[in-house]
Amino acid sequence: MAQQYRSMVLKGVDPKEARDRSNAAPNAVQDKSFQWCAEQYIEAHKDEWRNSKHTHQWGQSLQDFVYPKIGDVPIREIDVHHVMKVLKPIWKTINPTATRVRGRMERILGWAAISSYRSAENPARWQAFLSELLPKPSKVNKVKHHTAIPHAEIATFVTKLRQQPDGVSVRALEFLALTAARTGEVIAACWTEFDLDKKIWTVPAERTKAHRVHVVPLSDRAVEIIKSIGHLPDEKFVFRGIKHGQHISNMTMLQLMRRMKLKAVPHGMRSTFRDWAADMTDFPRELAEAALAHVVGDKTEAAYLRTTRLDRRRAMMDAWAHYCATPIAPAELDTGAKST
Repeated sequence: MAQQYRSMVLKGVDPKEARDRSNAAPNAVQDKSFQWCAEQYIEAHKDEWRNSKHTHQWGQSLQDFVYPKIGDVPIREIDVHHVMKVLKPIWKTINPTATRVRGRMERILGWAAISSYRSAENPARWQAFLSELLPKPSKVNKVKHHTAIPHAEIATFVTKLRQQPDGVSVRALEFLALTAARTGEVIAACWTEFDLDKKIWTVPAERTKAHRVHVVPLSDRAVEIIKSIGHLPDEKFVFRGIKHGQHISNMTMLQLMRRMKLKAVPHGMRSTFRDWAADMTDFPRELAEAALAHVVGDKTEAAYLRTTRLDRRRAMMDAWAHYCATPIAPAELDTGAKST
């Protein structure tokens, strides 16, 4: 009990006040279900989350894995056995999802304690608790990398891509390959983000994974692709979807690659680019990482790479575009020649 009270104090809860409130109104305080608390938590925090998709993912994961098992259980009664009832069946089979579910349960239970709906220890916490009952995620979660085209085959792929019937998906996929950008960044690219005279594409912070503005120097071929797309006066998105005012879906380019009988996926283009930069050029690692919008070093170093090295990044993207348009000879691969 002393341990529980210390935990409550650390969370800003006065144990005596929480006990008095509980005794004074048992039905109002104690009988809230886990699902009710979860819905209250989501409602309280949804404005701080990035987008509606994140809110949907929260609700959907709880709906799929938690509510059927313990949704109706009073929040004050939730213990480690309830948590294990949810996690044990999915921990080894779909560990990334199970890990997110565990974290969400922990936050909901913590909210309930601070809100005086429960006073017991948080049974969903990992450290020194569930870590004693379940294997580490790293031991059961085998990372599956996105299938990528070997960089020696990228020029052959681009040649075949340009032979496909002309369409927005063809242009979007080649543009993605040339910029090494993420799928979501490409499909939702807006006309206002481009300065084609300066050959720059500026992806706003809200559309990047790192939540930072990402400036992409464009090769001549990338600029040519954008210019080849007709721009209607009231149009927002560059790669327009079937419905007016919408962009192509995140499956459009993948479906194109499947029609081309490729096992690779669009996101794998980033890996292809990174392997090329490491294997075939002398460009610094930090430069290639900056081109991928990866966080490099501290904030000062990251800012330096995004600004003062833009010209060097442009040289790298121009070299990459040239490589994508020039099938590589087997002999060149054997010698391990590098070019910048």
